[in-house]
Amino acid sequence: MPVLVPVLMSVPALAGAAAAGPADGLRTTPPAYRTAAGAQPVRGTPGPSGAPRITPGTYTDTLARGDEKHYAVRLDGKSSAYFSAVAAPRPGTRVADHTDSLKVSLRDADGNACSTGGSTSFRGRGMAYPIAEYAARRIDGPRTNCQKAGAYVVVVKRVGRASAEGAASWPLELRFQREPGLTGTPPAQPAPGTWSTATPVPLTGGTKQDAEGGTGFNDAGPIGKGVWQDRIRPGETRFYRVPVDWGQQLSVSVELPGGTLAGGGAAARGAGVVAGSRLVASALGLGVYNPARGPVSDTRFIAYDGQPATARVVTAPVDYGNRYNATAPVSAMRFAGLYYLAVSLHPDAAKYFKDGTPITLRVDPTGRPQRGPEYREKTTDFSVTPQQRAAAGEGMTAPQVSSSGTLRLVGYGGISTGTVLLLALGVWTVAARWRSGGAGR
Repeated sequence: MPVLVPVLMSVPALAGAAAAGPADGLRTTPPAYRTAAGAQPVRGTPGPSGAPRITPGTYTDTLARGDEKHYAVRLDGKSSAYFSAVAAPRPGTRVADHTDSLKVSLRDADGNACSTGGSTSFRGRGMAYPIAEYAARRIDGPRTNCQKAGAYVVVVKRVGRASAEGAASWPLELRFQREPGLTGTPPAQPAPGTWSTATPVPLTGGTKQDAEGGTGFNDAGPIGKGVWQDRIRPGETRFYRVPVDWGQQLSVSVELPGGTLAGGGAAARGAGVVAGSRLVASALGLGVYNPARGPVSDTRFIAYDGQPATARVVTAPVDYGNRYNATAPVSAMRFAGLYYLAVSLHPDAAKYFKDGTPITLRVDPTGRPQRGPEYREKTTDFSVTPQQRAAAGEGMTAPQVSSSGTLRLVGYGGISTGTVLLLALGVWTVAARWRSGGAGR
């Protein structure tokens, strides 16, 4: 009779083998923005004539100073549409604050503006970091323009003085997202005083969880409610994504620890350093973006002088009716989904943190999730899924969560199979001994 040989593998060994990878080497240069996998290259045109057509999805292009690029789209008459642009000059590139800027707008076939669109500029005293802006076509609300189905044009423009630094072309990522219409009457704008503007008390206590920020929106590290720790280097920007549901208000703070000035004296003059002092005028930046990559809070930089410092942003609660609010930070909190945090450390912070520094993130989506409006069809961009909540709670990406579940099943399956094989081997051994004993009688 053939011998059955059981092959067993422990669940931890299997999980470790699947998760193991090459050891991370010491990074010397901050990584560049990572565009979406499968993003389609496209070339915008100087005018609407011959503009390439884009459909819902993600695209890449480049943007030189003074460029105004056009992209053709066709919109239906039943859904809202969002068009975002991310300009991502490489780390170390010089940019001019407030003059180097990115503008996004949407026009109908006759060239009429569908919305004011958005404009954003750099605010980090010469630091290059990803900036994003968007324009929208809303299908509801008190408006009559741009409501019909038909041809429209997205316009992305880079503005800046010709004599300013940073003339190199910027990598550009475009995203077209569609928000379905509602089945009933759209919710009204929340009345003043319906939510507290008092700053929530930051989360304290508990064990810090490890987080790993990404280079941009596409590889942003998932985090949820809690206290997190990561590491950042001078000149680097790290992105995180947080699921925020209907009715929830997001409170975020990022902390720099105390640091020692290199050499014990004042550093030489730099773009963000006040000569003859310990101060880095714009050391730590924090920005918040909504699920359509629209800025909830432009990146705000705080000063640092070696003492612990904190950057903080508190948003309005998520409400569909916020889109009718004239205040941009409130209007941006118009749908549930993944919100993004962008944390930047100025290159001049190297006078304190030459080899990088740990940072602490305190993330608190306060309030009980509420039922949102009824969309005519399912939307993944503007909702929070159980998988996203699980990923945020564990600091894992959705594929990692899925893989973790698969490994558990495989592990249980391996244990069951091994148990069956051991039982079969035991039965076979007993039977063999019984036959051997019977033959000798």
